[in-house]
Amino acid sequence: MMSITRILNGLECMNETGNDAVQAARLGFLEWAFCARDGGTPQAARAALGDPAAQNASSDAAKAFVAYLRDATRPVVARPRRRSRLLH
Repeated sequence: MMSITRILNGLECMNETGNDAVQAARLGFLEWAFCARDGGTPQAARAALGDPAAQNASSDAAKAFVAYLRDATRPVVARPRRRSRLLH
């Protein structure tokens, strides 16, 4: 199982910037979401943001990972489907 601290420590060691940092953060986030016991839920993301490693993120990749965690705390609001008009 991959912990937030371990993922962030790995991202902190990276010197990548820009798109490369975002890609690394995305992979770290997906690993957390699928491998952590409670990963992927808004509650787990809120808890992860409380980790000191998340609060002190300094590399571009780690900051992007924290941004993914923040996004994961937001509830998903389903948009109503539009009905297609039948054409005769």
